[in-house]
Amino acid sequence: MRNIRRLFLRCLRLGHRRKWTKVNLLTDYVRYCRLCLVSLAYNSFTDSDVVIESLFEPVYWLVDHVTRWFGIQAQKHVPSVSVCRKCIAPKPARTHHCSICNRCILKMDHHCPWLNNCVGHYNHRYFFSFCLFMTMGCIYCSISSRVMFRDAYAAIEKFKHQEKERLKFAGNETIYSQTPPPTFTFRERVFHKCIIYLWVLCSSVALALGALTLWHAMLITRGETSIERHINKKERKRLLAMGKVFYNPYSYGRGGNWRLFFGVQTKLHWISRVLLPSSHSAYGDGLTWKPPSWIPTKQTSVLAI
Repeated sequence: MRNIRRLFLRCLRLGHRRKWTKVNLLTDYVRYCRLCLVSLAYNSFTDSDVVIESLFEPVYWLVDHVTRWFGIQAQKHVPSVSVCRKCIAPKPARTHHCSICNRCILKMDHHCPWLNNCVGHYNHRYFFSFCLFMTMGCIYCSISSRVMFRDAYAAIEKFKHQEKERLKFAGNETIYSQTPPPTFTFRERVFHKCIIYLWVLCSSVALALGALTLWHAMLITRGETSIERHINKKERKRLLAMGKVFYNPYSYGRGGNWRLFFGVQTKLHWISRVLLPSSHSAYGDGLTWKPPSWIPTKQTSVLAI
């Protein structure tokens, strides 16, 4: 009887253990699946704003298509070609929404982190002038101080050689009649190193900022912005596949684009508005883009973007 009772108790314990073992295995399996899901879906850049914006994607899609069906309505006499999906407001031509400034920028070129502001219709000329004159100044400093740079570099190399000679004399204790070579003072070493640092800095800024200036000069010549460069490139490829030719509707020729960019109406303006500081505002209001009377244009057929 006792043996039967013990056997019965053992069976109950084994069943209890097996039951909890299956529950533990299921729990481990659920935890493992959760870990895999979190590892695959985790994104350090995701926050509440990104989630809310993703949830509003259907609303953006609805607004975009409804406005296409019923047409664009002008608001407060603002001509527009589309509706901004972020501002939910009419968006004029060549206008783009800046996610950093959280607003639409007229003729937006890019958001400059060094200026902490967008480069657009009203300050594009100032930005380009700053890059141009800064590059010219750095090139002038690099060329004019090249002799000082060579002398400072030779002095630093001479100092290193004399430092090695001094260590040799200090390590050889048998020589007392010879004196170690003189060394540079701390002020002289700092002076030569500062000259080398300034020359390298000016040369580096001249190369980097010069490349940026050439890039913007090319865009101004073509009558484009940095954003429109990518848009027009895609549109040009799409029309080329269809056997058509793309024409930039905002280009008025190379000379006309430069004159419109700087606001040059007369020959004297090349000096008073380009070479000398000028506070004149950009041409137009940034809402409509019609060629001014002082820019000859022969373009008849254009393709709107």
